[in-house]
Amino acid sequence: MLDCPAPVWQTVACFHLRGETLIDTVPEIEAAEAGEPGEAPELADAQWEERLAAFRALRHRNFRLFFVGQLISLIGTWMQSVAQAWLVLRLTNSSMALGLVAFAGYMPIVLVGLFAGVVVDHVDRRRLIIAAQTLLMLSAFVLAALTWAGVVKVEYVMILAALNGLVSSFDMPGRQAFVVEMVGKEDLPNAISMNSMIFNGARMVGPAVAGVLIAITGVAGCFFLNGVSYLAVIWSLLEMDTPRRERRQFGAVMLRQVTAGLAYVWAHRPSFYLMLLVAINSGFGMQYTVLIPMFARDLLHSGAKGYGFLMAAQGVGAVTAAIVMNVRSDAPRTLRQNLVFGLFCTASAICVFGISPWMWLSLVAQMFIGAGLMNHMVTTNTMLQLFVADELRGRVMSIYTLSFIGTAPLGSLSVGFVGQHLSPRIAVMICSGFSLFCGFLLLTRLKMFARAQEALEPETAAG
Repeated sequence: MLDCPAPVWQTVACFHLRGETLIDTVPEIEAAEAGEPGEAPELADAQWEERLAAFRALRHRNFRLFFVGQLISLIGTWMQSVAQAWLVLRLTNSSMALGLVAFAGYMPIVLVGLFAGVVVDHVDRRRLIIAAQTLLMLSAFVLAALTWAGVVKVEYVMILAALNGLVSSFDMPGRQAFVVEMVGKEDLPNAISMNSMIFNGARMVGPAVAGVLIAITGVAGCFFLNGVSYLAVIWSLLEMDTPRRERRQFGAVMLRQVTAGLAYVWAHRPSFYLMLLVAINSGFGMQYTVLIPMFARDLLHSGAKGYGFLMAAQGVGAVTAAIVMNVRSDAPRTLRQNLVFGLFCTASAICVFGISPWMWLSLVAQMFIGAGLMNHMVTTNTMLQLFVADELRGRVMSIYTLSFIGTAPLGSLSVGFVGQHLSPRIAVMICSGFSLFCGFLLLTRLKMFARAQEALEPETAAG
């Protein structure tokens, strides 16, 4: 889905969230984790701080497994995302159809997302993710078979997109809440940033490979390879050594549990405004991506390869931003600066993309959009998870998932409609305006975020 892709994915990635034999060539990792004879744990931690601070979450074995599995799987997911949009455009030649397929993928998350958060809070998250990834794998194989057989229709694509959205309703908040189980709260900001780096690193590779593969063999191969790639993340999850969470009964009180999560977000105004900004920017600003296939084919005249490289360029910008964010401090003021830069950079770059007549300029704009989106989404995720207590984490992350997916059905349909009846460029400029509005709204709430972060510092110190 989204996501998700959802969104997203799972940055998602949502952001979704997927091996080969993992050979550890960094002795400091094992020293920090297991403790080598004659080497104090404090020394190992110090080595990590000095040498690999930007990647410190990798000192946890479970997160290393997750990193490898997710990277492989998400490359496949991005290949399918590009191939699916190209298939719909080929079948219908309609920007409205692109919007309808996006709508079909988003809508199930809107309908069940809040209840999915309750489930995430009450079941073993690792087992839940394994089940979800298995279902997504089967869906990819079905789409590959339909396409290879020559019987695929846009209606079938919509149905499978809706099923993927339903599964992602549980998968995305499950993966986001599972991160803290792998690394603990100390390395949580770094793990969230690296998780987004995985998502966008895959975005660098997957779309580019898909664009070339579509031109050579067609879209069916992309769907099949995506199905195979899910085996990597399933393997990585099965290899993890995590304490099994006790399953708690929740059926009779589900509505009350959902209400508790909503009440927390409404009462905690910083969390509310963080999610409001995500809802507007992701639901309307970022929906310009629905029209990228149209831009690649009809305005930039670059075909499937160009479409793949446009999507990959966004990943390049996002990964670059993630590396910069990892080496910067996690100080409260830095987090607020990331939010401001993220929204204004995204708005400006979407505007440039909308008016660009040249492929090279569109690629540059895509890179800056990726950088801005990374700063905004990763920082939002980090702040939300630092604010929330663990017993509400799954519900809050499901509301977060709903915030960047919930408005997307309306946004994708609106963008598709404007692109079809007015102009794709006009539709993209409107998306830029929504992102710019979010930037100015953020400026009016910075003091509130600062106070919330100050209130959090004594609790962190006490912990």
